[in-house]
Amino acid sequence: MSQQKEINTILDDVLNANRIYANYFGDKNTLALPPSRELAILTCMDARLDPAKFLGIKEGEAHVIRNAGGRASDDAIRSLIISHKLLGTKTWLVIHHSNCGMQTFNDSVMRDLLRESLSTAQLSEEGWKNVTQDGGSIAADFVPFLSFTDLEKSVRDDLYRIRNHPLVNPKVTIYGFIYQVETGKLISVPF
Repeated sequence: MSQQKEINTILDDVLNANRIYANYFGDKNTLALPPSRELAILTCMDARLDPAKFLGIKEGEAHVIRNAGGRASDDAIRSLIISHKLLGTKTWLVIHHSNCGMQTFNDSVMRDLLRESLSTAQLSEEGWKNVTQDGGSIAADFVPFLSFTDLEKSVRDDLYRIRNHPLVNPKVTIYGFIYQVETGKLISVPF
């Protein structure tokens, strides 16, 4: 199957799923803008994580902010601040997870890979390798990729960064967790 045909098939599947969803949309247009549980969640973009399912939240109940690693990047903190200041969230959860891809490289490795190629790399026993050498960019030298090695420490570091940001209201309650992809359980990370 050609790459373009694969892309078209994926797009067709997604658009068909949306048509079905829209047919059963019901009264969701009446949901209030602020999340009803006054909850915001910062977690990883990993496709194995479905925060709605493992936290029992429904549409309209929480903000879910996702990025690679669920890290407290400047943009994630910006979203959390908006979530509280304009939409009233009072509790924030920071959730990292076991077997996270962010633990398989460091910023130096990512920068080296991107200097050589912008195409998808592959993970081998020797580490990440470019499959093609089709030209990359030094722009990666200026991007913090926020990789980590210690899972609990990454959660604590992010909790610390959020809690100590000058625009974060000290009245917001913030909790840290590790989601175990092997069991579906949340493990509290004390802060």
